[in-house]
Amino acid sequence: MWSQIVGKTKMRLTPLINHWWNVVLFVTPTGLTTSTIPYRDKTFEVEFDFVAHRLRVRTSEPREHDIRLYPRSVADFYAEYMSVLRSFGIEVQINRVPAEFDDLTPFDQDQHHASYDKDYVERFCRILGRSDRILRQFRARFIGKSSPVHFFWGSFDLAVTRFSGRRAPEIPNADNMTREGYSHEVISCGFWPGDRRLKQAHYYAYTAPAPAGLANEPVRPKAARWDTQFGEFLLAYEDVRAAESPEAAILDFCQSTYEAGAKLANWDRASLER
Repeated sequence: MWSQIVGKTKMRLTPLINHWWNVVLFVTPTGLTTSTIPYRDKTFEVEFDFVAHRLRVRTSEPREHDIRLYPRSVADFYAEYMSVLRSFGIEVQINRVPAEFDDLTPFDQDQHHASYDKDYVERFCRILGRSDRILRQFRARFIGKSSPVHFFWGSFDLAVTRFSGRRAPEIPNADNMTREGYSHEVISCGFWPGDRRLKQAHYYAYTAPAPAGLANEPVRPKAARWDTQFGEFLLAYEDVRAAESPEAAILDFCQSTYEAGAKLANWDRASLER
């Protein structure tokens, strides 16, 4: 919820970039950052430091303020965060209802989400850092249009997405987020810590639109599987940890699932790959 509050600040103050790339967060050595956000005649940045357990707001004036991260309600965090922005002369109104989440309690009323476990936050930070490095390696093999490696605060996943260059068929009754995100053919992979439906962390890969027969394609490593509930390939984080080379396992998963989707969707691989 805290990352949604920060992410929605960026969403409100930046112009739309294709596929919502303007709203994402980026991995740093110690957490996640908005990168530079423009505001009137200045700029600012908001950074989660999951090592010092601080949220750092920094402006171009320059001014800086840290908010301590500890077990506290979403409403309490929201109030202090907005107060800090106002103290810097930054007035912003965001949609206070969580996105892509099954509890729609507005941030300023949410007293029941109040956990912050430093041990698991630090583990998550380390996983993001290592996954970011590996996904960047995978991204470098592709010379077609590709997203940066970035963190989506709604779905709460670290992702990199490749594009065929062709428009995708319009999805019937799609909302604005889906319509913009999947306007073109994509193959995406990334890391997701899970949610109430899938309670273990996984690496994932999907092709959109999904070509016929994708679920039956062989992918690597052996522990990877097709999940019918999510309509994508999954590789459990625990299986990656147990692999002889976790890095090789992740790269193999990303490459083999990309090859499966690109083959069945008839991507022009000769012009898209190194």
